[in-house]
Amino acid sequence: MSYVVLARKWRPQSFDDLVGQEHVSTTISNAIATGRVAHAFLFTGVRGVGKTTSARILAKALNCANGPSAKPCLTCGPCVDIAAGSDVDVQEIDGASYNGVDEVRRLQESLPYRPSRDRFKIFVVDEVHMLSNAAWNAFLKTLEEPPPHVKFIFATTEVHKVPITILSRCQRYDFKLISAQTVHARLRFVLDQEGVRAEDAAIAILAREAAGSMRDAMSLLDQVIAWVGEDAGGLTVEGVSRVLGVAARSVLHDLGRALIRGDAAACVQTVGALAEQGFDLPHVARDFLGHLRDLVVAKVSAEPGALLDLPEAEVRDVQALASDADVDDLARLYQGFSRSFDEIARSGQPRASLEMALVRLARRPPLLPVDDLLRRLTELEKRLGGAGGGGDGGSTGSRAGAGGGRTPAPSAAAPRRALSEPEPVVRSPAPASVERSMAVAQPPRQAHEPPSTHGAERVGASRQSAPHSTPAAIPEAPGPRPEPPPASPRVVTVAPQATEAKTPVPFPRAGAAALPSMPPMPPSEKLEPMRAVLAILRRVRPPAAAIFENAGIEAITSERVVLTFESRSFLANQATARAALDPLILACREHFGASPDVRVDIIDRPLEHATVAQIEAVERQTRLEAARRVVEAHPLVRAVVDLLGAEVRDVKLPPEMDVS
Repeated sequence: MSYVVLARKWRPQSFDDLVGQEHVSTTISNAIATGRVAHAFLFTGVRGVGKTTSARILAKALNCANGPSAKPCLTCGPCVDIAAGSDVDVQEIDGASYNGVDEVRRLQESLPYRPSRDRFKIFVVDEVHMLSNAAWNAFLKTLEEPPPHVKFIFATTEVHKVPITILSRCQRYDFKLISAQTVHARLRFVLDQEGVRAEDAAIAILAREAAGSMRDAMSLLDQVIAWVGEDAGGLTVEGVSRVLGVAARSVLHDLGRALIRGDAAACVQTVGALAEQGFDLPHVARDFLGHLRDLVVAKVSAEPGALLDLPEAEVRDVQALASDADVDDLARLYQGFSRSFDEIARSGQPRASLEMALVRLARRPPLLPVDDLLRRLTELEKRLGGAGGGGDGGSTGSRAGAGGGRTPAPSAAAPRRALSEPEPVVRSPAPASVERSMAVAQPPRQAHEPPSTHGAERVGASRQSAPHSTPAAIPEAPGPRPEPPPASPRVVTVAPQATEAKTPVPFPRAGAAALPSMPPMPPSEKLEPMRAVLAILRRVRPPAAAIFENAGIEAITSERVVLTFESRSFLANQATARAALDPLILACREHFGASPDVRVDIIDRPLEHATVAQIEAVERQTRLEAARRVVEAHPLVRAVVDLLGAEVRDVKLPPEMDVS
């Protein structure tokens, strides 16, 4: 007699033997018990999970001589013939070859006839998604209203290819993948019945490689039993790994332990040993990626047994290995290796790709908690604050309170706010002449006295009292320029929360010497009124302000306002439109308190003076550059750069500073 493979020999014969699909067996058993059996069933799922087997069990349950019963006797004529595939009233049809409309029509012609012996005439169509559209269309009416003695059972691995009109006429049962633990238990049962000894770890490899398919597990078991032959040792981990070309779980554990400890040499040696033994390295990489996932789950779950789908012994090993690592580090290892997995799978040199991925991850820099960094920065801030005040934190605070006008040091009680909300509003980036005049305006300080902000406040106040003055009108101080005071955290002088009056921080206007790339500055008697008009226009009609801030100022008085645009300017046509002119006229009336004659001229020559937009752009760039210099020179910023290896990429001005 020819040998029968284990997948056929140990195929389940009843719903009690069907493992891993309890939701299907329970539903169908209840339907049979209550007499609510449908006329058409659709079994869908991946290969080897029990679809065809369940169809045969259902056929036996319906046609059993002692039935219909959810537990067929397995001894009567119909049960024996259906199990052998020789029952004339239960036909198994291959949809891949029996897929034409002519075959369906011949089947339909036989439907009116009663079954020769059994209770029902049952048609099991495997791979039903292979039927043609014409065949499906021919099935529609028959499938919706078949004779009472006919049952259809369809099985497919690609349910998305089945027409929706067919799905609506069938009861659909989705067969799920079988867990590794369930496959492991079934393989142990079969090995015990066959009298073959096997290590639990060897069976675990078979269950893992089956990937949820019981038939695949049985086929692999046949293969490794044939390799053992008459060997009294039975199935071992080394033997199963060598036959299947997959890494044992112990190898994955060793590789994971070396990776967690940062031992790149051990990782390379392990990969080299696997390559010499002929293991499929992309397959090893896939298994190792799953192993890293198991480590993360074991670390974050108090009871990971149900989530890992591993035997109990392997669950304990995974938990022990995960306990030696940090969850963030394990998650980083999984993420890094998952990014390299596709490259390993597609590479022409998978060994080199796997080795380089493991070496890169093993040499990863250690994770430093953000809280630790914040604590260290806070301690550094305290030390810098104490040094800037000439003593400890307490003496610095008392001296600042006595001075009355000095900016207090950052509070040590709120380190997170000091670091996450630095509020870097810096002193005005004034030209050299203004800086020298500010130095003269301030009273001389003693060597031990911290820098004060009174000078900057006085200059700002003088600017507010004389808005039409320019920086060139401030006389320069004679003699050598005094040395700047030592840098301290108090270079950051004004915080946004401190400006409760909502007044913009004053900045000096850039002089003509600061605008070398522009036409000459317009006279102040034209520039200042134009800015005032634009301020009103920005409030009432921002699009119009965006147009006229690019205009040349020919004249602007309470009697006459003449603005010019170059003929090649794309704003010329927009400036002469009523939608822009009307808001400009209203803004001029509001500013002058009169009704000047407003006119826009288009000229063919270049503008004689710089526009407000050009002036404000250069002024803002000047402020940004000065703010960047001050921020980069700040001791706390320098400390962050040195401590974290960071760099200042960009400096943004607060709203109260970002004004023209």
